[in-house]
Amino acid sequence: MATDNLEKEQKEFVILRRYRDLPEAVVVKSILDFDGIECFLTDENLIRMDWFWSGLLGGVKLWVRHQDIDEAQNLIDQSPPDTFDVEGVGEFQQPHCPKCRSVDISFKELNKPVAFISAYLGLPIPLKRRGWKCHSCGDSWRQLDDATRTSLSVGPD
Repeated sequence: MATDNLEKEQKEFVILRRYRDLPEAVVVKSILDFDGIECFLTDENLIRMDWFWSGLLGGVKLWVRHQDIDEAQNLIDQSPPDTFDVEGVGEFQQPHCPKCRSVDISFKELNKPVAFISAYLGLPIPLKRRGWKCHSCGDSWRQLDDATRTSLSVGPD
């Protein structure tokens, strides 16, 4: 009797996580699918049709079998590798913020306020401001030399 209940519980699916945005849910599902963990998403089609339904429905739900919860959680919580080989290119090194070491960064090339205002006035001036911006701590820096990977902190924007 107890083993029947245990087997039934292990076959049942449970909600592992909820995601507000569909792309993030699909990426996590693909990670679990790749590792052979049976999972599925619910409410993804409704949210795909109209994103505003996400809050009302409780987001896109990721379901896994009860027996796979720990393994799935460990896979999802893994951090991405700092370096990996790209075929035909060589080794890729993930850029980090020099201040807080976050990978939530982006490269900025165009000085958008100046470009937009000058375009509005009818004299487009595409001023370039090459550099990186950290979305975690707000720090900005510019990369001096791609070969040496040296960076200077130029302060927050």
